Amino acid sequence: TTFIILAATGLPQKYPLSSVSVFIARALGGIENLYKIHHMATVIVMIAVTYHLLTIAYHVFVLRSKWSMMLFPQDMKDGLQALLYNLGFAKSPPKMGRYTFEEKFEYWAFVWGYTVMAISGFLMWNPVISFKILPGELFPAARAAHGGEAVLAVLAILVWHMYHVRIKRVNNAMF
Repeated sequence: TTFIILAATGLPQKYPLSSVSVFIARALGGIENLYKIHHMATVIVMIAVTYHLLTIAYHVFVLRSKWSMMLFPQDMKDGLQALLYNLGFAKSPPKMGRYTFEEKFEYWAFVWGYTVMAISGFLMWNPVISFKILPGELFPAARAAHGGEAVLAVLAILVWHMYHVRIKRVNNAMF
């Protein structure tokens, strides 16, 4: 839900002249409300990500559980085997564990994406404090990184995630 809210309130900020963006901004009561909603959803996501990181740390360092989402050399071999199978050069698809190499790559893309979004978003949300310490030239870089990562995340969810979860496996868990 927060991802959808962030996309619906963030993309209109990236593309403010789009008719869809204007419609969304007006429907939500103007650009100031768009910012407020975006920031509230950001806080919720950051709480969820922090909880996720603490849960992982507890499981890995306290319970000594195996970190099953870590990428291993076998995942690279599985990826190559899947490519060869999909191209017709291998007779069988790879045998994979609980998490496939695709799921692990998607997870680590999430980690990278939210790291970029958190850092760049913080810089833009707190420009006075941020740019007393950092050079002001970083503001346009943060804005470009944040907007580019947002577009990439939306496309990844629409194409990669929806295909692999909704279409390929017909998983209705989200409903």
